[in-house]
Amino acid sequence: MPAVKYRRVLLKLSGEAFKGKTAFGIDAPTVITVAKKIKQMVDLGVEVAVVVGAGNIWRGATAEKEGIDRITADYAGMLATMINALSLQDSLEKHNVITRVQSAIVVEQVAEPYLRRRAVRHLEKRRVVILAGGTGNPYMSTDTAAALRAIEVEADVLLMAKHNVDGVYSADPHKDLDAKKFDHLTYLEALNKRLEVMDPTALSLCLENKLPIIVFDLQAEGNIERIIAGESIGTIITSE
Repeated sequence: MPAVKYRRVLLKLSGEAFKGKTAFGIDAPTVITVAKKIKQMVDLGVEVAVVVGAGNIWRGATAEKEGIDRITADYAGMLATMINALSLQDSLEKHNVITRVQSAIVVEQVAEPYLRRRAVRHLEKRRVVILAGGTGNPYMSTDTAAALRAIEVEADVLLMAKHNVDGVYSADPHKDLDAKKFDHLTYLEALNKRLEVMDPTALSLCLENKLPIIVFDLQAEGNIERIIAGESIGTIITSE
């Protein structure tokens, strides 16, 4: 077993991590692949919390532009994260990974309410904790939820999994062939350059609490083991 640098991580999965090559919704083979990646971390002895987005199902900001009240749209998005969380839980448990879903909004038939102490206890017992419902507040993205929960459960690092992008670039690498990849950034550089790492609120939370961020391509073979071992993969964002 390789050496482990990070003992407890928070993995942020966007909605794109669930849809695969489909236009929207959930692609079961893709979710299975993600579950296997998480299992790799668990098998290495890492405690794993996961925050899920819901862009594959619903986007509050887009719905607002179409005439839906923003607060209502955001709450609908929180419910959409629950769908992704349950699909990931099902896949993980089919791979013999004990999993708990906790929600920032009350959905007691399918998830525990989010309680920091309970989440930490699950992690200590080597259970994967999937955190749904964002922060439970409108106008707050799941990126902000990921930063907040990582700080609350005292994660060693925030892993931002991207879809077909292997780090942070100066522009969209799929559209601009001259886009430059950054191997390392400071929080202030990411904020000042307005790079699309995460929303400014989430990035500021990480800055204030000195939480390292690693932006990487989840699908690339071997990335998980190499990151957990401390190798330089993707883009790392720190205070230095």
